[in-house]
Amino acid sequence: MLSRKQKHPIFVIHKHRATHLHYDLRLEMKGALKSWAVPKEPSTEEGVRRLAIRVEDHPLEYADFEGVIPGGAYGAGTVEIWDRGHYVPVKMGSHEILVELKGKKLKGVYCLIKLKSGLAQEKNWLFFKKKQSTGKLSGKIQ
Repeated sequence: MLSRKQKHPIFVIHKHRATHLHYDLRLEMKGALKSWAVPKEPSTEEGVRRLAIRVEDHPLEYADFEGVIPGGAYGAGTVEIWDRGHYVPVKMGSHEILVELKGKKLKGVYCLIKLKSGLAQEKNWLFFKKKQSTGKLSGKIQ
């Protein structure tokens, strides 16, 4: 269970076996968990980009949830915590978020970059670990 006495905001990544296996990235912001669905396992390698689709916010209490969402309910399937910890905000913009994740699996500066707006891409972001050696935000999609 994540302690609310922490100085820094929390993050959690849920492994969600619903219709399709995906990972739910959740960052504590403004009293809620801002959330993105990531179709592939988040990478610990620098520059390996993952699609992250912005979804509805969740209440902070959801950070500790593990269990089965029953069939017929939204998000039906098994949910387990894949990683958790806290983060230090580096840059918090409407189209670019940089955070230093301090989790069990994900450690280092991670980026969320919003793709150009358009009907099909309005909620699409890229999620990846920033390359530390060059300071560039370059990477590859896998």
